Amino acid sequence: MTGKKPSVLFVCVHNAGRSQMAAAFLTALSQGAIEVRSAGSQPADTVNPAAVEAMSELGIDMSAEVPKVLTTEAVKESDVVITMGCGDECPYFPGKRYEDWVLEDPAGQGVDAVRPIRDEIRTRIENLIDSLIPAAS
Repeated sequence: MTGKKPSVLFVCVHNAGRSQMAAAFLTALSQGAIEVRSAGSQPADTVNPAAVEAMSELGIDMSAEVPKVLTTEAVKESDVVITMGCGDECPYFPGKRYEDWVLEDPAGQGVDAVRPIRDEIRTRIENLIDSLIPAAS
């Protein structure tokens, strides 16, 4: 990559839980080295309050986030597209890296049920960062 930041798009149906937590983790943990987007094929009205609470426990504030609709442009502009249970609803473009993360849906669950999902997302995000940003030697 010629000085261009890698970009990642997280997609789930409602863009209210998993994709929002993933985007918040990637934004926080990459410290601005990666461009981050998230969207949903059928966005909810608000971000899941249990997801907001679970992330705030780790000092990451998602309270101002709003679910966004998935656009073809967002996919085109991203180097990596990570889907989380939206199946075939994500447009496909050759040359992009696609991953499908199978994660439990936190919708309608309390913060106790969301924490393990949050922690799994964090582990996956740390691995993603390692794959996108070579370690400084």
